[in-house]
Amino acid sequence: MSLMKTVSDTVVQFLPDGKHNSLLDRDGFLGKPLVRVDAEAKVKGKARFTSEFDIPNLAHAALVFSTIAKGKVSEIDTERAKHSPGVLEVLTWKNMPKLEAPPLVDIGDLAKGMAASNLPVLQDASVHWNGQPVAIVVSETLEQAEDAAALVEVDYTAEPAATSFDLLKAEAVVPSDVLGEPAVISIGSVEKGMQEASARVDQVYLTPAYNHNAIEPHATIALWDENGSLVVLDSTQSAYMTSRSLALIFRLKPDEVQVLAPFVGGGFGGKGSLWTHTPLCAAAANVVKRPVKLSLSREAVYRMVGGRTRAEQRIALGAARDGKLTALIHTGITTTPSHARYAEQCTFPARHLYASPNVFIEQKIVNLDTIANTWMRAPGESIGTFALESALDELAYALRVDPIELRRINEPDKDPTTGHEFSARRLTEAYRCGAEKFGWDSRKPEPRSRRDGDWLIGLGVATAYYPYLRFPAKVRMCLYADGKAVVQTPAAEMGMGTATVQIQHAADRLGLPLERVSFHYGDSKLADTPVMAGGSNQTASLFAAVQAAVEDIHHELLKMAGQIPGSSLAGAKYEDLEARDGGLYRKGEKSSGETYTEILRGAKQDFIQVERESDPPIEMMKYSMASYGAQFCEVRVHEQTGEVRVSRWLCCLDSGRVANLRTATSQVRGGIIMGIGMALTEETLFDERRGRIVNPSLAEYHVPVNRDIPDIEVLFLGIPDEHAPYGGRGIGEIGITGAAAAVANAVYHATGKRIRQLPITLDKLL
Repeated sequence: MSLMKTVSDTVVQFLPDGKHNSLLDRDGFLGKPLVRVDAEAKVKGKARFTSEFDIPNLAHAALVFSTIAKGKVSEIDTERAKHSPGVLEVLTWKNMPKLEAPPLVDIGDLAKGMAASNLPVLQDASVHWNGQPVAIVVSETLEQAEDAAALVEVDYTAEPAATSFDLLKAEAVVPSDVLGEPAVISIGSVEKGMQEASARVDQVYLTPAYNHNAIEPHATIALWDENGSLVVLDSTQSAYMTSRSLALIFRLKPDEVQVLAPFVGGGFGGKGSLWTHTPLCAAAANVVKRPVKLSLSREAVYRMVGGRTRAEQRIALGAARDGKLTALIHTGITTTPSHARYAEQCTFPARHLYASPNVFIEQKIVNLDTIANTWMRAPGESIGTFALESALDELAYALRVDPIELRRINEPDKDPTTGHEFSARRLTEAYRCGAEKFGWDSRKPEPRSRRDGDWLIGLGVATAYYPYLRFPAKVRMCLYADGKAVVQTPAAEMGMGTATVQIQHAADRLGLPLERVSFHYGDSKLADTPVMAGGSNQTASLFAAVQAAVEDIHHELLKMAGQIPGSSLAGAKYEDLEARDGGLYRKGEKSSGETYTEILRGAKQDFIQVERESDPPIEMMKYSMASYGAQFCEVRVHEQTGEVRVSRWLCCLDSGRVANLRTATSQVRGGIIMGIGMALTEETLFDERRGRIVNPSLAEYHVPVNRDIPDIEVLFLGIPDEHAPYGGRGIGEIGITGAAAAVANAVYHATGKRIRQLPITLDKLL
């Protein structure tokens, strides 16, 4: 059990760094630009990510990937591999332990688990995509495992595979829903609206597949104790849901599985679901009776982990002479295999951004024999805003109206498709503030109107949009008699500042100095809750749970104080109290109250602990809630070579109250950088003949580098949304939305060439 305890103790605890943060005033910590509490550990190399753990007696695993897209393994010869130096076992479908099929993602019931695919894991000879694991080799060292994996010989019986989007899109079908929303929405008559229009745009916009490239590739370490319980270290965005998925797969009770995610080096959705390598690693550890590590190479991530789907979107807009929309049509076709069933929500922005009396929205899916597609930062909204915001720009030129003015003209009073009131919406103000700071008024509307030698200069704008999400979350909170507090939750920290802002929030709620609050996370057993770092929901979800837990603690403390002779809080009503100076005090009375230490010691208690789940997200049902923003981009396009350089960027966001200006700005910049990559460099190249990704490396899949990115200025309106916990809405994903459209619109302004197919490469401009 000592080994199990060593692994379990990897749960991360963070206290604020006093050297950087102790000088802040005590009038409230939320909103302050605190340095990340984990910054020093990461900079100094003290933070250990999954693959960096060196556990005694650790074995290493390597995978053998299929080379066909569909069919069966007819023969597999593992003899040479088994007799290779250091090999402990070679597992195929023939000798793999019996595993249950993984639980497919169900947004309505996250607690049951969350796998990207419901295909059984190495349970038969069937092959469903090119890159599917057909064997796992376990050896003493990684080098021995990889060498032995290369010795496994596999023969296949190939079957006709559905791998061509273009050939099969005519067979696209309407799914039952798109993330819980209707796949088809029809309001009024778009045919009539288009006929009545004075100006029209009707175009198709194409985006390729994209792959995640987090700094930390996926990795898993699995070990079993003598009682049959499973402990897994995993690079996951949800330790809790990974544990629930594994419990189902291995037919274990939930409390017999513990998943630890101490540090996660980026996820962006790619680590949000359970992928095949995690149960494979756990099964291998069970067979060899030793801890096993399985670290995916960069290429293996492309083979094993899905990315963003290819998409074809049609946007048709009609407008009257005054610029008001008379019709809005947004249809989209995306791909997904039958074992994943995920229709990427590319039409969601069109449902909520602009007023039109006539609307038609429809999404369809094409089933292909590929790895399961999955969420990728601002999943559908990123590609959806590229199409919609490009079309709005085209309409502005057709009407000869300023692109920002066109958006102002079509600003809705209520949500265009649901009819709900907005909880708060200041998009027009974001455009006004951003335009003033960016110098939009100096822009000449005609394309090719500004140059610097051989460089054509253009300005573009686009709307950023991402819906507000909050899921039920639970935290465990403990307040000690020495005046320290601990918050515990299975949340994930991927570098976005979760630990930092939750400490800030809890300190504010409790009225404690920042340095007396600590935050524990990254352990599925810390609280029974399906909290997940994804959908820009984690901060708001945990804020609501922390608020509820603090209220419970304060009520209990008030009861305790009422039993203590001579307590100045005796007879006080809860609503008349406030938390400050490390205790509870009557409002407006500087010294009428008691510290937490005085109350707990007076009640002869060492601590008080509560575990509390937040209330249901009623606000999402009552209001249309989202974060909004204005993206401003300047590009320089070389007239002779077609080279595109983004030279200036400004983003102004209406996202409610900002929890930490430093981490929030970093988050938005990161999203914008991904949006620039989406616009100019990134593209997953797919060989439809074999169903294989042909550029599975950072040498051939081109993510932006420092030279590609200008200084990015981020502004926040910072006006609280009174219907969101502590007034804030999510910002983790909004930065990428609208970014590709802003680049494309700026390229048009610079060159007069409208690019409707990403990425915008030299060949499309020459």
